[in-house]
Amino acid sequence: MTSASATIERDGARAGWVVTLCWIAVVLDGFDLVVLGALIPTLTGSAAPFMTGGEATFIATIGLVGMMIGALSIGAATDRFGRRQALIWTVAAFSLLSALCGMAQTPTQLAVLRFLAGIGLGGCLPTAIAMVTEFSRGRAGRASTTVMTGYHVGAVSTALLALLLLPVAGWRAMFVAGALPGLILVPLMLRHLAESPAYLLAQGRRAEAERIARAHGIVLTGPEAGAAKASTRTLFEAGRLKTTLAIWVTSFMGLLLVYGLNSWLPALMVAADYGLERGLWLLLLLNLGAICGLVVAGQVGDRIGLKRAAVIWFAAGAVLLAFLSWKMPVGLLYPAVFLTGCFVFSAQVLVYAYTAAHHPAGVRATAIGMSAGVGRLGAIAGPLIGGTLVSMGLGHPWGFYIFALVGVVATLAMGLTAGRAR
Repeated sequence: MTSASATIERDGARAGWVVTLCWIAVVLDGFDLVVLGALIPTLTGSAAPFMTGGEATFIATIGLVGMMIGALSIGAATDRFGRRQALIWTVAAFSLLSALCGMAQTPTQLAVLRFLAGIGLGGCLPTAIAMVTEFSRGRAGRASTTVMTGYHVGAVSTALLALLLLPVAGWRAMFVAGALPGLILVPLMLRHLAESPAYLLAQGRRAEAERIARAHGIVLTGPEAGAAKASTRTLFEAGRLKTTLAIWVTSFMGLLLVYGLNSWLPALMVAADYGLERGLWLLLLLNLGAICGLVVAGQVGDRIGLKRAAVIWFAAGAVLLAFLSWKMPVGLLYPAVFLTGCFVFSAQVLVYAYTAAHHPAGVRATAIGMSAGVGRLGAIAGPLIGGTLVSMGLGHPWGFYIFALVGVVATLAMGLTAGRAR
């Protein structure tokens, strides 16, 4: 092996540590985010219930509020204090708080702990995406979507662990089991996670940035070297205001779709007379489609542009959602739901990738955090809209019509963003 090829292999391995650690963090994020949903039937069950259905709804909602606060605040803090430090602290915080959830003695205690854990969870995603973008060597779309597959892996892991652990160890063990990998991950991050050279340049720490860039095979060129220090005000300057608002609207609509469909697809399918069992299988198929869509979306985004890819993805999702309003044979329904998952669930990740690629390092995590934070309002609205329609007996076909309209609004909003980076 030549010295040049050995250097490339060593650089790739070091950059691989960054991507791998960020991916694992998002896996834990996904696990911790959906674990409460997996436990609600047990926590509210007729045999010695820990809480009522109303209390469960409040705890789930307050966790999302915490995530919104975390995305808005920790994103900006990341641009000020560093990607590495922020990611380590967020993983440590939500892992420890998740373990404490397993020790809660009252619904009030659980609500407080889930709110605080939500702050850490909300800060993890924008920090991880900002970091992998800056180590992606020009493949921001692929890097972002690859990392986001971790969310769905975490969600599937939650369901599998619940099947294995709940019958023998109870609900408290689920919280502890989800926390342990995070507490193991923190020492690995302390040892192997490098700080972003782009962030260091934005802070004027050129020598340190160049040393890390050389070690990871990153070329420091272009606007990154002159990036301004973090300031939320930068997002509202004349040249960025329209794009900032368009990203926020798109994120709101994108997460409304993701959370609305994940919460209510089985009920919508029951309303269409497909049956509950088939509705649950369709929910699984929707999420399998999401994983496949993420793999394809990043590659397409890097090839044709992240903005164009996001517009296409939202438009295709809107068409497919409208198509699902039609009562169709099962042989056509399954591929239609799979394709809906491919486009709808990965469209929002393209928005994050676009946001990361189209902001300088000094405000990158702030921009992603604001996008994710506003999007969390959509995450709260989606299940409320779906539940209202189902309770009114309008789940099918009107549920799909309304979700399709949301996709159209997201398409139009994404089309208003700036076409070129910075």
